[in-house]
Amino acid sequence: MKKEIKHVDLSSIKDPKFLSSLSYGELDVLSADLRKYIIDIISENGGHLSSNLGVVESTIALCRTFDFSKDKIIFDVGHQCYTYKILTGRDFKNIRKKDGPSGFQKRSESIYDCYECGHSSTSLSAAMGIAEARDLKKEDYYVVAYVGDASFENGLIFEALNNLSKKTNKLIIVINDNEMSIGKNEGGLSRTFRKLSNTNLYQKSKSATKKVLSISHIGRFILRGLSSFKAWLKRHLMKINLFDLLNIKYIGIVNGHNIKQMEKAFKRAKTINGPVAVHIRTIKGKGFECAEKDNQGFYHGVGKFDKETGDLLKDESLSSWSKEYAKRLHEVMSKHENAVTICPATGLGSDLIDIQKDFPTRFKDVGINEEHGVILAAGLSSNGIHPFISIYSTFLQRGYDEISHDLARMNLNSTLLIDRAGLVGSDGDTHQGIYDSSFLYTIPNCVITMASKSSQISSLLEESMNNHGVFAIRYPKELFNKNKIEKDEKVEFGEWKELLAGEKTAVVSYGPIINKLVKEIKNKNLNITVFEAIYVRPILDKYVDELTKYERIIIYDVYSTEVGFANTLVAELVSKGYKGEIIVKAVPNKFINHSTIEEQRNQLGISIDKIIDIL
Repeated sequence: MKKEIKHVDLSSIKDPKFLSSLSYGELDVLSADLRKYIIDIISENGGHLSSNLGVVESTIALCRTFDFSKDKIIFDVGHQCYTYKILTGRDFKNIRKKDGPSGFQKRSESIYDCYECGHSSTSLSAAMGIAEARDLKKEDYYVVAYVGDASFENGLIFEALNNLSKKTNKLIIVINDNEMSIGKNEGGLSRTFRKLSNTNLYQKSKSATKKVLSISHIGRFILRGLSSFKAWLKRHLMKINLFDLLNIKYIGIVNGHNIKQMEKAFKRAKTINGPVAVHIRTIKGKGFECAEKDNQGFYHGVGKFDKETGDLLKDESLSSWSKEYAKRLHEVMSKHENAVTICPATGLGSDLIDIQKDFPTRFKDVGINEEHGVILAAGLSSNGIHPFISIYSTFLQRGYDEISHDLARMNLNSTLLIDRAGLVGSDGDTHQGIYDSSFLYTIPNCVITMASKSSQISSLLEESMNNHGVFAIRYPKELFNKNKIEKDEKVEFGEWKELLAGEKTAVVSYGPIINKLVKEIKNKNLNITVFEAIYVRPILDKYVDELTKYERIIIYDVYSTEVGFANTLVAELVSKGYKGEIIVKAVPNKFINHSTIEEQRNQLGISIDKIIDIL
């Protein structure tokens, strides 16, 4: 009689120890249940779907092979950690919600989280540091860097690999290859040699032989001959890959959905002294047909969706700023043949698919290589091409040096289209878009702007091509009513607009929030002047002079930290001898955890209601 396989209550899991008691048949059932659970929750909460569906079995195998209450694992990119969160006892039903677990590893959440990777390709450098600290302190545990979902293409990984080739610290790299070409499957003879060279017996024998032969001149001669013969065998019988060239042991390719095979590979990796790479191959989106067939990335990061049909649940009357900017950028690309669009693997997220399709030679997706993308733009600009760099605010941080050194220092004309500027909600502290304006303020030759209405977009895009150096246009992760048709308006360089005229109090703000602010002030019949600072930088003297006429000035900025525009405007007012009251209501300069954007604004005291209360 066939034994009935029981299902694990996923919401009651406290830690991964229970996994060791399950048979492989039970683990297969658990894998299927985990996928269904992830789909159920993410269809309601939104989050990173496809990547997490692909790593279920490998996460189970890792948690059975290692003890991560003591051993260390870093997921890179960190959004691959959902199965790990469930197996280590987190409240997955509330993932990415206020007071619920983060969508990334979070050290404050659990002893099972030793590091946090929100941006790609940082894991290997961090893992090397952790391994070196372990060895310096003479501690005993394993360190695993789980690298995948395109993280392996970023230059930072290769910097770490180059350094790792000179190290002897014990470190395990798991490469989650979900359609990346790292190496082809190899033949049986090659696998046999590799299997032999990775065994503990081989490593000990090699070390002993080297030690004995190194004593005498003849022995050293024999040793050189053996090394040459081994190299000849490798060249003729095995396909050399990157890890061979870097002298890093390599195990692979392993089926990333076969728990038994992966456990065997991981156990072998544990016996190898020094760094070792375990190459597994997975199917991104496994178990959800829409995600498996998706080659554009629609199901990589999703909002709410119908789990039966896969249809994304959207209000068709609303549009995103990303979509609106992409539409206007398409018009610019049509009009100006010297315009080129660059993005770092965010083409779908920023709605650039039509630009990619219609201008294939002038659309450059550089992958997850932000630094390279900015320098590519500098090279283009230096030779008469105008680059539009479309990039999320959080990822622009990685290009700070290149913006300063390669674009601004040479005063090269370029446009930064900074998507997801401001608070981003459920992605939390690793992805907040509140810092770019502040750090751009530290770089000369940078203009910073933000439209409040779609009618201003075309004017800003066109102006950005008029020899202003680095011209930043910011826009938020918010929706607006696309059925409200507005005629395009001209925005002069440096312009502020007076939206309401009052007497004693002036409010300076910018971005889409200002429309709600004006509406509330009108509803309450408040005698307030409102200036819209479309140009956050430069701040023209004539507007500062105008502000000094008011008894009280309120600077309201929900899209960047106080150390950028707000503090600069305060300094300008003080330099003019202003003696009135200045109130700054801006995002504080700190890291802000995940919740909804409105919850974050309320928590920080910068909601519309809070501002109305002080008017």
